[in-house]
Amino acid sequence: MAVTSANASVDPVDPTILPRSAHGISRSQIDENTLKVLYRLHRNGFQAYLVGGSVRDLLLGRTPKDFDVGTDATPQQVKKLFRNCFLVGRRFRLAHIRFGPDQLVEVATFRRHPHPDELPDNPDEHSFFLQNQFGTPCEDAFRRDFTVNALFYNIADFSIVDYVGGLKDLENRHLRMIGDPMVRFVEDPVRMLRALEFSARLDFTLEARILEGIAEKASTIAEAAPARVREELTELFRHGVGAGVLQQSQSLGLLQPLTGGYQAGETTFALLAELNRYFQKTGSVDESMLLASLFLDRFWHKCPVQGSLPINEVLQSAGHLITPYCNHFRLAHGLRHQAREMLAGCYRFARGLGHRGQKRFQLNPETPRALELFRLWTRASGGDPALVETWQKALHTGHDTEEKPARHASRRTHRRPRRRRKGRPV
Repeated sequence: MAVTSANASVDPVDPTILPRSAHGISRSQIDENTLKVLYRLHRNGFQAYLVGGSVRDLLLGRTPKDFDVGTDATPQQVKKLFRNCFLVGRRFRLAHIRFGPDQLVEVATFRRHPHPDELPDNPDEHSFFLQNQFGTPCEDAFRRDFTVNALFYNIADFSIVDYVGGLKDLENRHLRMIGDPMVRFVEDPVRMLRALEFSARLDFTLEARILEGIAEKASTIAEAAPARVREELTELFRHGVGAGVLQQSQSLGLLQPLTGGYQAGETTFALLAELNRYFQKTGSVDESMLLASLFLDRFWHKCPVQGSLPINEVLQSAGHLITPYCNHFRLAHGLRHQAREMLAGCYRFARGLGHRGQKRFQLNPETPRALELFRLWTRASGGDPALVETWQKALHTGHDTEEKPARHASRRTHRRPRRRRKGRPV
C-alpha cells in the first residue's frame, strides 16, 4: 500500500512477521541502554520497537550508528517511566533518555497522517498538528521515507515487523520510496539527497521513479533549510560517499539548487574522492578543508601560480570566491578564514620555496593542514609529488629551529624610573 499525500490516511494492513529463528539479529548487537529502554516500556504494557536505520543495518550485518526506539507511549508517559528523560522539540515532541554525560536514547511515539477534515481552522497550527498525531505502528511505517528504513524489531518476541515490503527490497538491494516520489519530494526535498546517500552507502540500486522524481523536482531543494542541507552534506563525507553523491547530484541537476548555485571544477570530484579517503583515515570531517576543496579548482583559475601575485591579493581573491557559498549556508567567520588561508597556503606551496614570508608561513600552526590539502590535490590532478616532499622537509626543518636560544640569566634589564604624581601627599 502506498501513501500519496501527507494528509492521506492508511488502512490497516497485515504485516510480514519474521520470527527470531528466521533472522540474524541478536540482542548482543543492540546497545545495552537501548535494551533497558525497550524492556521497561514493554514491562509497563507499551509497544516497544527498535526502528529505522538500526534495524536495516543489523539485517545487513553492519554496525548501526545509533539506535532509535518507537513506542505507542506518549512523550509524557515516557517521561513518567524514566527519571533521566527530557522532552525536546517544539513541533515534533521526542523523548531523550540520557545515560551518562554523552549517551542518549531517542524515543518517538508512533505518528500518523491526519485526515484533512481533522486539521485546525487556523493554518498556522497545521504544522504542529501534522507532526504530533499519534498512531499505530502501521501508520508510522507509512510515514517514513524508504521501505528499508521502515522495518521494526519487536522486543516482545524478537521478531522483525514489515508493513511496506522492506524485507524484500533489502534482499534485492533495492532502494524504493514509500508512496509517490513526486509527492514525497515536495513534502521534504532533502529526501532527494538522502536517496542518493543511501544508494551510495548501501550499494543499492535506485528505483527508477526516484531518479525521475529527482530530475523533475531538483529545483525544490533550494527551499530546504540551509542548516539542514549543510548537515546532510557533512554526513556524506562522514560515511565516505561525498564525492560520488555530489557527482551524481550534478548529473541529475540537483547540485546547484542544493548549494545555492555552486559549480564544481574539472578536478573537483577527483579531489573530493581523495578527501573521502583522508577523512576515513583520520576518523573526522574537517569542514574547513572540505570548503577549500570545493573551490580549489576554480581558485587556480583566479590565482594562477605563474602570475606571481602578492599574497594579500591571493587572500582577497580566495575570500571573494567562497563568500557566496558561505553566505548561503551562513558559515561562521572562523571557518571561512581557515578555508581562505588554506587556499592561499596551496598557492604558496605551488609556487615553491624561496619567496617572501616563507619563514613565517612555515611556522604557522595551520600550515601542515594546508599541506595535506595540497598533497591530496597533487594526487587528484597528477601534480608533482616531489614538490610536496620538498615542502614537507622544509616544514620539518623550520619546526626544528623554531625554539629561540634562552636569555642569559645574568642579563640586566633597564627600566625607566617611575615618576611621582603631582599633587599627591607625601
